[in-house]
Amino acid sequence: MKIPARPLALCLLALAFSALVLGRAQAGGSHYFAPVADPMVKDECGSCHLAFAPSMLPASSWRRMMADLRNHFGDDASLDPAVTTKITEYLVNNAADTGGRRYSDKLLRGVSATNAPLRITELPKWVKEHRKVQDWEWKHKDVRSKANCAACHTGAERGYYED
Repeated sequence: MKIPARPLALCLLALAFSALVLGRAQAGGSHYFAPVADPMVKDECGSCHLAFAPSMLPASSWRRMMADLRNHFGDDASLDPAVTTKITEYLVNNAADTGGRRYSDKLLRGVSATNAPLRITELPKWVKEHRKVQDWEWKHKDVRSKANCAACHTGAERGYYED
């Protein structure tokens, strides 16, 4: 049985469109950042806060942050040197400008990879996305910090930051 060309073309077009839509949904769109997959990074970083997706910062930020864990945003987060090295390697290899580039192009737009901030909350795209959040909301007892993504983004641990 031969299928006429026009219906076949429409079926192929519908199939291609569905694949595109489902692909974006599976990847989470522009608000998806592959979550930490390394158990050591999850354990060490996640013991104090959400283990942030490495693709949210460039490699230079992760190197600077990991090189000064004694002064980790007001806390001493020092680790065994071998553990620090392994975590640094994972973060750098999956950073926004290396292995994690697929997820982070929009987040890092306008950010110099060599002089990027250490805080994700200082990235221009993050600031723009959160500009309507009132100061009192950041101080709410369930939020307390701009770094507490999971307070508002319930899928953050799975890499989803859509509202």
